[in-house]
Order: sequence, then C-alpha cells, then structure tokens
Amino acid sequence: MRPKSPRFGAARAISKLGLGSRTQAAQWLKEGRVRINGRVVTDPEFAVSHAVDRITVDGLTSAQPRLVIMLNKPRGLVTTTRDEQDRETVYRCFAGTGLPWLAPVGRLDKASEGLLLFSNDPVWAARVTSPSSGPHKTYHVQIDRVPNAVLIEALERGASVDGEVLRTKSVRCLRSGQKHGWLEITLAEGRNRHIRRLLSAFDIAVLRLVRVCVGDLQLGPLPKGEWRVLTEGEIESLVPAALR
Repeated sequence: MRPKSPRFGAARAISKLGLGSRTQAAQWLKEGRVRINGRVVTDPEFAVSHAVDRITVDGLTSAQPRLVIMLNKPRGLVTTTRDEQDRETVYRCFAGTGLPWLAPVGRLDKASEGLLLFSNDPVWAARVTSPSSGPHKTYHVQIDRVPNAVLIEALERGASVDGEVLRTKSVRCLRSGQKHGWLEITLAEGRNRHIRRLLSAFDIAVLRLVRVCVGDLQLGPLPKGEWRVLTEGEIESLVPAALR
C-alpha cells in the first residue's frame, strides 16, 4: 500500500515549499493570495499536502531550481525569520541581496558562529538534518580551561544530561594556552545546544563555538556575515547517493 503523504496547515506547507516563512504565508493566506488546487484558501490551518496538492502564491509555485547557500553566521544573530524579542536575525545578512526566500537547514544558537546552510528545497533539507542520514558536523570550541587526555576521553564517552544521552563522534585538542584551550568536536547528530550542555555537565564553560564543517563541506575562508552559493556537487555530497 502506498504511504499517505503527510498533511500540514497551509501556512506551514507553504513554508516547507520554500515560498516564504510561515508568518509570511499566514499573511498571504489572509490576503487571499493563495490558491490550493485552484481555489482561494484563507485559513492558515487548512490541511494540505505540499507533495500532492497544487499550491500557488500570486500564481507562483515552488517549481524553481534548487538553491543552497552557506552563510558564515556571526555571533549574536538568532536563526529565525522574525524574533518575538525583536533580536536581530540571520536574515540581516541577506538584506538587499535579491535572494529568494530560503529556509535555514538546521540551526545555530545566538551565541554560536560559523557554517549555516539555507535552501529552498525542503526534501533535501530534511535529509541533511535527519539523524539517520544527515552528515556529521564539526565544531571548534574554545573552553575555559586547558584540556587534557582525561577530559577528552570523558567527552568522547558522552554524558547523560536531563534524561538525554549526549554523545560525540570524536574530540581532539586543537591548541591550548595557560588558561584556555580549543577543542575540535564532531557530532554524528546534533541535539538542542548539544555541545554546550555536554560541556556544562563537566562544569566547563564555552567561550566560543564555531561550526567549521558539515560533512566534507568546509567553512573555509568565507568572511563572517558573508555567504556563497553551493555547487551541485557540494549539495549532493551532503546527502547519501541512495537518498538523492
């Protein structure tokens, strides 16, 4: 039996199609600019399947070439379209660029920096962020102490925090001074504030946290606050061939 396509509220479905944020979609629906299977729909919670139903906004669909970009996220920005506390968001980095709407592929918290992906392809994005199929992620983390072999071994074993087991794929010391050190931590899957919570379990404070790789894709020399378009080869490298 063919599995049923998941159904979402219309605003969420529009967001998943990469046409706009859920907030924008809700406004478009209220303004009567959205048609589903040819009929005007104004209810943001109207149940649809973005994989089956034809959804248009001002006559436009999501039938556009896949676009994926990487941003070197600066510290102090939140990964959201609009923040309830009126904090600056990552979309500040795209102001005036003419980019179409792109949704974040995963997140970095406000205090974290580095490689953050955006795409208009929700299916590809779901595969990249899936715990089972997504690529590993590597971070450079400055901590408030000099790391030693005992600490690194403990971090590699992981720890149980608030009922969750937080594990790492690998940990190594990059460099250290008299008071601080830098670790390279690779995660096979990332939970909410994974690294910060894990280090906190060992009474270690994070001074800086920078994501430097997603799979084999490296942040490289991209300046802070700048972005670039990924090549098709880079895009495909982030998803196993069997899932493309």
